[in-house]
Amino acid sequence: MTERSWRQDPLRRERIAEAALEVIVKYGVAGTTYRKVAAQAAVPLSAVSYYFSSLNALLFAAFNQLSRHISDQFSALISRARTQQEAIDAVVTIIFGDATSSSRTLLLSYELYAFASRHPQLKPVMLEWMTRSRSALEHHFSPTAAVAIDAFIEGMMIHRSVMPVVPEQVANAIRQLASL
Repeated sequence: MTERSWRQDPLRRERIAEAALEVIVKYGVAGTTYRKVAAQAAVPLSAVSYYFSSLNALLFAAFNQLSRHISDQFSALISRARTQQEAIDAVVTIIFGDATSSSRTLLLSYELYAFASRHPQLKPVMLEWMTRSRSALEHHFSPTAAVAIDAFIEGMMIHRSVMPVVPEQVANAIRQLASL
């Protein structure tokens, strides 16, 4: 991509943030650099520094983009449910589906949590993500159950990355949490 064409790309900032996520998948946050992101995005190094004044600004944008993407998919699955049982089925899909629990998403989530724990200024991104998830769940579950189910989703996604769990077990646990 020539310098002229990257300047005309209206989505270049988002593309660079997405490239940062790919670099994080390959190298972790600790191994992420402007150079690696520029190479992944196929843009000049100057384009990365033009849009992001610091590596932290780039990481914040990338993780914000990740959280919105996952949250949008989560909300879409839950919003299609018309009954509580359909909502339970949607939660099972979230936990077992590729879009929200792929190895890429899990790895990026681990990196996000570790990065956020060291950079409290990322807390609003995490809070918005959790608020959106809980809000979607509250269409079908009580506020107390929504908090428990939201925490269960995150915990179960981590759990099943290490130990096999079957969807029926997860559905039964969600039914129990739904009664809160």
